[in-house]
Amino acid sequence: MLEATGQKSTIDRMIRAARLEPQLYEEVEHDQSATIPAMQVVVLGAIAGGIGALSGGITGLVFGIIAALVGWAVYAFIAYWVGTNIFKGPQTEATWGQLLRTLGFANSPRVLLVLAIIPVSIISGLVVLVVFIWTLFATVIAIRQALDFDTWRAIATAVVSLLAQVVIFSVVFAIVA
Repeated sequence: MLEATGQKSTIDRMIRAARLEPQLYEEVEHDQSATIPAMQVVVLGAIAGGIGALSGGITGLVFGIIAALVGWAVYAFIAYWVGTNIFKGPQTEATWGQLLRTLGFANSPRVLLVLAIIPVSIISGLVVLVVFIWTLFATVIAIRQALDFDTWRAIATAVVSLLAQVVIFSVVFAIVA
C-alpha cells in the first residue's frame, strides 16, 4: 500500500512530517506524484483511529475512512480558499492540490491513534489528546509551507477553515438527517 515516490518512501515522508520538518511539506507541496501517498496517509490514520476506538465494526471503519477522505478534501479546499482569498500574503501562490498533499501528510501522527486501544481510559484519552495537538501543529506547518505564509496567517487559516468545515458539515448532516 505504501509506495516509494521517487527516492523517498511514503513511510520516510510520514516520519519527517510527524517530526514537523518544514522542508518535507515544501517537498510534497511541489511533488504532484505525492497526492496518492498523501491519501494513503489519511486512510492509515483513519484505520488506526478505527482500531483504537474499536467501535462500529467493519461498517464503522469503512464509514470512518470515507469520512476521513471527504473531510481531508473538503478541509484542503476550504483552507485553499481561505488562505488565497482572506489571508493572502504577498508571497501566497498555491493550488488546491498543494494543500491536499501537505495536509494529507500532516495526518501522519494519526497512525498513533491505534494506541488508543489500550484499555486504560486515561492512557487512551491521553493518546487521543496528544495526537490531536500534534496533528494540529502539523496542519499549521502544512498550511504555512503550502501558502508561503507566516505562522500567524497559517494559524488563522487553520482555525477559520476548521470552523467553516464544521458549519458546512453540520448543515449537510442536518439536511440529510
